Amino acid sequence: MSIPGLDRWLASTPGRHVLAWEQRQVDDLVTDIFGYNALQIGLPQADFLRANRIPLRQKTGDAGSVDFLCDFSALPIATSSTDLVVLPHVLEFSDEPHQILREVERILIPEGQLIVIGFNPLSLWGVKRRFDRSGQFPWNGSYLSLNRLKDWLKLLGFEVDKGSLGCCIPPLDRLRWLRGWQHVDNSRERWWSFSGGVYVLRAIKRMHGMRLITPNWKKNPVRAKALRPITQKETHGH
Repeated sequence: MSIPGLDRWLASTPGRHVLAWEQRQVDDLVTDIFGYNALQIGLPQADFLRANRIPLRQKTGDAGSVDFLCDFSALPIATSSTDLVVLPHVLEFSDEPHQILREVERILIPEGQLIVIGFNPLSLWGVKRRFDRSGQFPWNGSYLSLNRLKDWLKLLGFEVDKGSLGCCIPPLDRLRWLRGWQHVDNSRERWWSFSGGVYVLRAIKRMHGMRLITPNWKKNPVRAKALRPITQKETHGH
């Protein structure tokens, strides 16, 4: 899934600003997740597993510096084998976002955790995407709203645990203009969170069909046979 203009945008002023914000959010979310296997799918230019302490932390992609190459819609990973998956800007730049989520659900263990990073279409970033015809990252994607993403996750049995919206600044390329909006981004938690250009969402794979089997201590006791007195005749007979 090669994305035109990705490296150039990541090196730009807004790209660095967005990546730094995403890194901080993910660092906070993954630090308390434990297990044996963690996987970052896509965007190998960033290390979103750096704050996690799971022993085996791997990156996968279709190019770049990764641990193994693969098709995201057919992950070469065993079912129910992974404790944590991070999906940074994968779904909105894929032709098969549903299938990718199904694959992630398949490889996660019960109670495994998924972190999704995406651009918010209901923001200034989403407005710019509508009018940009450059075909370059990040304007060439099909942004997913938080509500749609939550619906997809719910259908797959995930429960949304935590989330945040940030990068409320407009997608400006000039550093001087960007600095003028820093106060807006700093106050996003109180006033501007709804307009954040980027979201980070954490969800947990629930297994609602599972239940703990315990002994049935409430079974009806066996009725004791009624006792009758022994007659004198029966006693002499023995």
